Parts: sequence; C-alpha cells; structure tokens
Amino acid sequence: MSSAAESINPLENIKAIYLTAEDLKIAASILYQAYHDDPLFLDIFEGEREGYESRLRGAIREELNAFWTAKQPMIGLFEEERLLAVACLISPNSAFSPGRFWHWRLKMLLTAGFLGTKQMVEKEQRVREHIPHEQYHMLSFIGVHPDHQHRGLGHMLMSAIDTVMLEEQKSEGVGVYVTLPKCLSFFADGEYQHVEDLEVAHITGQIMFRPRPEIR
Repeated sequence: MSSAAESINPLENIKAIYLTAEDLKIAASILYQAYHDDPLFLDIFEGEREGYESRLRGAIREELNAFWTAKQPMIGLFEEERLLAVACLISPNSAFSPGRFWHWRLKMLLTAGFLGTKQMVEKEQRVREHIPHEQYHMLSFIGVHPDHQHRGLGHMLMSAIDTVMLEEQKSEGVGVYVTLPKCLSFFADGEYQHVEDLEVAHITGQIMFRPRPEIR
C-alpha cells in the first residue's frame, strides 16, 4: 500500500491494546450502550421494571471488575487516548468459572438482584455445556461506541480477538452466544459457524464458534 493510501486510511490511527484498570469505567459505558436493548439482558434484568438501567449498569461494572481481577483478556480499540470499542474474553481452562468469586456474587446480588445473578450464572453454564470443544476462548462482551459505528471497528476488533486466540496455543477457537439477530451476519462474516440454537431465560439465541485456523 502506498503512503498516500495509508494517509487516508480511516483506521490507521486505531490501536488494539489490552485495557488497564483506568479504562474500565469507559468500557462499562460502551458495553452498557451495546447491550441495553439486547433481549437476553432485558429478560434477565427485567427491562419492564423500574431500575433496569441501574441493574444493567451494575452488572456490567461488576463483570468487568471480575475480568480485571482474574486477569482475563479485555481488548480495547483506541484512537489516540479515546476508547472506541471493547471485547472481553474468557481464556481456555480458566478458573474464571460462571460463579466467579464470592465477592462477585455478593456485589451482583446487591446490584442486579437474586434472579438476575442466578440467570447470569446459568446462562454461561448452559452455553458452555453446548459448545463441542474443551479448550477455547469464550467471547462474553463486545461493543463499539455508538458514535463510531460503521467505521469498520467491529471487524478490526474481530481481528484482535483472533490474535488473542492464536497466541494461546491450546485454544481450539472462540465461542459466542448471540441473541441480537442483527449481529448474526457480523459473526458469520468473521467465520463464526452456527453450532445450535439455545434458549436461555425465555430468549432463544445462537451459539456460534470460530474454529482455530489450520496451519498449512
């Protein structure tokens, strides 16, 4: 590619790096906006009942804090110092179980309530039970700031996820549970394959899996 072409590349100043503790607040805000209308979260956190936004914000905040504590990979796309997109993964064979830690459960109970906490745990357990692999990364959250969508950031984030997976020699690929129909084509474009439909908390979603590319 010529230098002239590079100078007009809208993504040339975007960098994919791991999040720091200082990034978690902005990351939580991006993910809150990404999942606010997700049917699964609307069901789990009772979107029709007053306080839904508070429960969802609290749950995402505690999830990110737990990811940070457990040193799970959280990737951010930055334009200079501004965080534009986020992806959170669970590593293969991680001790980061669906139940997390006792203090995570306590904080989740206080922010999301008993039913919301219970269903969050059950969701992850059920999804894991239906992925036909043993060693893999699980994509738990992914989101792009609403002011920066349609710039190709989602696909750049997908490439960063692939890089994390490929750096882990034992990882067989990346799994994800998709409940927003508009996201299915995005993951299909990223070579995620449909595994099966799964109903969780009254919502039917699709388990998808991107196998580790074979080295030829």
